[in-house]
Amino acid sequence: MRELRGIGLITGDVGAGKTSLCRKFVGSLHHGIYRTFYVPNTTGNVMDLYKSIAWELGLPTERSRAALFRVIRAEVTRLCLEQKVLPILIVDEAHLLRADVLEDLRLLTNYNMDSENRLCLLLIGQPELRRRLSMAVHEALSQRIVVRYHLAGLSRDELPAYLAHRLRLAGTELPLFEPPAQEALFQISGGKLRKLNLLAHHCLFAAAADRAKSVTDEHVAKARPEVD
Repeated sequence: MRELRGIGLITGDVGAGKTSLCRKFVGSLHHGIYRTFYVPNTTGNVMDLYKSIAWELGLPTERSRAALFRVIRAEVTRLCLEQKVLPILIVDEAHLLRADVLEDLRLLTNYNMDSENRLCLLLIGQPELRRRLSMAVHEALSQRIVVRYHLAGLSRDELPAYLAHRLRLAGTELPLFEPPAQEALFQISGGKLRKLNLLAHHCLFAAAADRAKSVTDEHVAKARPEVD
């Protein structure tokens, strides 16, 4: 990570698990080496974004855009040079960012005429963000992206292991979902984790109501209206 300072891009459909992946990533970092700042609200203008970043950094929210820009960059420099930590700014729902905000985020990563990268920026958003960044107006930003990853849903082969993992977290090793039920879960959810989790949850309720020992495809059919 320290060698790949720059901009990273993570995209995925709604419910694919982008935010969960982000939390896992942050949790794996050494807090003595990295300092993460998470900004989830990205629907406003540049000033709104700068104020959100300043608040995350514990800085006063200056009234002018230029002043906010300066104090944010000064704090990033202080973290790098004095505290010897790498600041990581995570911007969620980045597909909602306006074009001018995206450009200002790029400028925020410029240090000493590009000779240094003191700020690692991670953009997280829906697939629309990839299309926008491929446009000529964002070419300068796109060229700075050092890591790109699209988070797809689970494959059919990954589904059984994922269900078993979730059941273990709930305290059981029993294979509660029959193979036809697993197939139905995959077909309905498309492997998207949020929908899969919700559907499996309602399937277990349906099976419990029938006093069944396992979830069948009929229970999946009963549960489907709860997620559709």
